[in-house]
Amino acid sequence: MAADGAEASVAAGDEGSAEARLAAKLDAKAAAKAKPVESAEVAIRVQGVTKTFGLKNAVDDLSLVIHAGSVFGLIGPNGAGKTTTFSMMAGYLNPSSGSIDVLGFSPDRVEDLRGKLGVLPQDALLPANDRVGEFLVDMARLQGIASKDATRRAKDALEEVDGQTWWGVRCGALSHGMAKRVQLAQALLGDPKVVLLDEPTAGLDPRIAYEVRQIIKGRKGRCTLVVSSHNLSELEEVCDAAAILDRGRLMASGTMSELTAATEEVRFKVPPLPAGPILGAPEGAAKPPMEAIRELPMVTIAEYDDERGELIVHFDRSKPDVDAELVIGAVLWILVQQRVRISGVTKGRGLEQRVMDLTDKP
Repeated sequence: MAADGAEASVAAGDEGSAEARLAAKLDAKAAAKAKPVESAEVAIRVQGVTKTFGLKNAVDDLSLVIHAGSVFGLIGPNGAGKTTTFSMMAGYLNPSSGSIDVLGFSPDRVEDLRGKLGVLPQDALLPANDRVGEFLVDMARLQGIASKDATRRAKDALEEVDGQTWWGVRCGALSHGMAKRVQLAQALLGDPKVVLLDEPTAGLDPRIAYEVRQIIKGRKGRCTLVVSSHNLSELEEVCDAAAILDRGRLMASGTMSELTAATEEVRFKVPPLPAGPILGAPEGAAKPPMEAIRELPMVTIAEYDDERGELIVHFDRSKPDVDAELVIGAVLWILVQQRVRISGVTKGRGLEQRVMDLTDKP
């Protein structure tokens, strides 16, 4: 009887262990569903998102992938849908259809994203009566930073924006530039994995705008930044990739080199003489030596725009060792040999021209 009882006990124990293992597996699956695994490569994924206000589509079937560690620009004219897209990424608005994932979570999953997502809205206001230090400490605690660490983290963020001397200053006494940098410090509190910045340099003087750009560039690789701005030269300087929007639709997206065709074409400013031919020699020539340029082995298309005074050279980047620098050198040699007047050289068409080409349509 004792042996039978022992066997029964062992059997019951085995059955209990099996049930425990099964329960643990089910709990693990449930936890995985409740808290998705964060992608190591994709920070933000926008899939088929439409946002409607009444009869108007502010965003129309937008899909984007933003890679972790990059600086990504949202570009477009007024009414393009940039702010609406930004607001949906931040969780301020919900899509009418489609989905957005930030670090594997829907943006409205506030608890899951607490401390991982930093946001600087364009029209953010600081509490006028709060002192800067008090405000940042309160924001640190709201982001889930422990009370014992909140002051240190707040001071670190304020130092990053070069505002360490403002700790005891009331927010209402700050200049516009100082307030903007305090707001930026709030967005950077605690080293979030994703930071959304809407017009971070709007209204700033050139020196402070430069400093803000340096802060953004310094964060590259440490976190993912999404920057919405009307300043195209600024975005071209700081962004790895971007999306161009117009009337809620995606017109183009890709790396900055892809958008500007910097790895596919080179442009030479060859302005005409005030009175006379473009070329100094040979006498009477009216255009750059197009045939000589077209005969270069890496050149696929070469054309001259009389109206803009611009020589546009497309090249085959798939050929070994062919890049923009090689093309520039070869074409410049021909132009210098013919004593062509050159006032500038650019890779690609420039972000501003690309945006104009895509959005300046009826």
